[in-house]
Amino acid sequence: MSSVATTPPTRPARRGSTAAGRQLTWWQQLVFQALCLFVAATVLFPILWIVSMSLDPRNISRPTELRLIPPGASLDAYRAVLDRPTANPVTFIELARNSFLLAAGVSAFALLIGVSAAYAFSRFKFPGRQFMMISVLAITVLPAVATIAPLFALLNSVRLSGTLLAITLLIAGVLVIALVTMAVLPAIRFGTATVGTYALGAVGVIIGALVLLSGLNAFGGEIFILRNSLLGVGVAMISGALPFAIWNLKGYLDTIPKELEEAAIIDGATANQIFFQIVLPLAVPALAVTGFLGFIGGWTEFFLSWQFLTDPADFTLAMALWNMTGQYASSVPWSRFAAMSVMVSLPVAIVYLALQRYIVGGLTLGGVKG
Repeated sequence: MSSVATTPPTRPARRGSTAAGRQLTWWQQLVFQALCLFVAATVLFPILWIVSMSLDPRNISRPTELRLIPPGASLDAYRAVLDRPTANPVTFIELARNSFLLAAGVSAFALLIGVSAAYAFSRFKFPGRQFMMISVLAITVLPAVATIAPLFALLNSVRLSGTLLAITLLIAGVLVIALVTMAVLPAIRFGTATVGTYALGAVGVIIGALVLLSGLNAFGGEIFILRNSLLGVGVAMISGALPFAIWNLKGYLDTIPKELEEAAIIDGATANQIFFQIVLPLAVPALAVTGFLGFIGGWTEFFLSWQFLTDPADFTLAMALWNMTGQYASSVPWSRFAAMSVMVSLPVAIVYLALQRYIVGGLTLGGVKG
């Protein structure tokens, strides 16, 4: 007996609907467009005010109006900020260098250690795994300001001689360059390298070279107090950035099929080859997102730097911006304050806009498990 396959009748599409979703009428589209314009105006209004204020040469005591092009607009405030933002004898370039070293160092170290720990939590079963994951989560939800007192006491007790500090920095620099090389070279050799892979390698090599240079310059120095240094602030920040990196990267590594690693084991790949040649290339989007978020946290960090640092040569951009504020509104140099704000936020904004699609895509990759 033969059977004839029949297909169920398809329901006619509802009026006003499409395959992608519900089709909006003209007045609904108008309402949503107006809502979007309102949200955009609300978001852009403070930014336009800051930019306008930075171009205003009057340096008014209380900004109460918005003029996109103020009378006599000039770039004098930007020139003054580049020369010396505050009364301290440091330039904007020196402040930006300190902020970059702090942000890039914390981001890179959190990535290098965090991806290894996240892979262990994702793939291996060991005693205390659940307790350790709960501990990592508890640290991520703890406010950073609550840890200032214990971190201050701990880091203030760490005092090193110049020679010991130099040896420590040299070893750290070599380890950073070695780990980055082990992560990037296999992807380049097998042709799986992406833009993120090259960016990760370049940033890692630069940070390692800077650490090596700092180690070479540290020989014969005075007694080094870890608390009163950018290195101490970086260590304190890593205590909060590392748990976040572990938790964020574990969620993404859980989505990478284990069958890929099992197939590699059958082909004779070692554990290191699996991690560096298979897992890391697939985890580049998550690494980019985690590194970028860590960099933003370091670039805008204020609380720990303000409590730990005393030498103006070690101050960061956020500290200089705070130093520009006075006790009263009339004592604040609003034009220079606005120019400083724009210059501090502009680098991060440009990078985010350039990588927006890549970053947003990476943020959602670990949201579901495939």
